[in-house]
Amino acid sequence: MVPPFPLPAPMRRALALARAAAAADEVPIGAVVTKDGAIIGEGENRNRRDCDPTAHAEIVAMRAAAAHLNDHRLTGCDLWVTLEPCPMCAGAISHARIARLYYAVGDPKGGALEQGPRLFAQPQCLHRPEVYGGLAEAEASALLRDFFAVRR
Repeated sequence: MVPPFPLPAPMRRALALARAAAAADEVPIGAVVTKDGAIIGEGENRNRRDCDPTAHAEIVAMRAAAAHLNDHRLTGCDLWVTLEPCPMCAGAISHARIARLYYAVGDPKGGALEQGPRLFAQPQCLHRPEVYGGLAEAEASALLRDFFAVRR
């Protein structure tokens, strides 16, 4: 299904990064951090390549954005990601003070926003970004489904 509006450039870039992750035999997830509309950090899943369990696309993108800004806070930044963030990434998003989070497809097994712990709804969560799901849901879902179908 074609969305009723053009897909924003940051989500198109996140999808391209997800495809690159799949080509490298990583779970196809991509993420982009923007500030004032400009991309300041991007990442794709790198767990296997980096032998790093924390190298999720969101973490990689936020690390790059923090280095770009020379600041551990990403205040005023938006995060665009192809899959609903897991609890680890949701915690990092909160700590980084991301303003808005856009994601493509929900994750019933590992998601932490609409699924599972619903981290941003917890009273202990110190910062809650605006959250928008469903952007490019069909394309991101197909990337994940195709990736895992080959491996089963």
